[in-house]
Amino acid sequence: MKAGTENRTKTWVALGLMALALLSVVRSLIGTPAQPAATSPTTTTANRTQRVQQRGPRRGRPTAPVLEKTSVPRVRLDLLRVSEETKYEGAGRNIFRAEAEAPIPQPLVPPINRAQTPVPTGPPPPPPINLKFFGFANRPGEPKKAFLSQGDAVFIASEGDLVNNRYKVLHIGVNSIEIQDVLNNNTQTIPLTQG
Repeated sequence: MKAGTENRTKTWVALGLMALALLSVVRSLIGTPAQPAATSPTTTTANRTQRVQQRGPRRGRPTAPVLEKTSVPRVRLDLLRVSEETKYEGAGRNIFRAEAEAPIPQPLVPPINRAQTPVPTGPPPPPPINLKFFGFANRPGEPKKAFLSQGDAVFIASEGDLVNNRYKVLHIGVNSIEIQDVLNNNTQTIPLTQG
């Protein structure tokens, strides 16, 4: 058996297609033929720019120099100068949001009535003590102990003890307990709560 000779037509078509592919690759690597020396890219671009500037802007749009395709890349200083002179004139809207932001409402300040003098209210009241008294225990020969809770924490304290490094137990009664907030020097009586 001979490889590739079974169907000569398919072999010739494959060779022709490979030749076309090779030719297109070579042509793309080499590039387009150079322009004739009579017209240089800078003079052609300069002539077009002059013609556009003579005609003036169309419908209020600023004119930009016309770009010409060349085989030799060059830095276009005239385009850089135009882009440097362009000033951004934003509309004050967030460019990252599709919809416009609603204006921020300005607070209305009531006029000051100079005839009324403000009444001094004094210092604010101390914060309430947020302990709950839910029971006590007493054994013969020992002082009474109270059961107090604050949130999920449960404390057992005798008279004179500090609870949570802030509250001092002054007196434990049958139906209430007297607590002093040592930070604010505030004393409150907390009743016995059921369940």
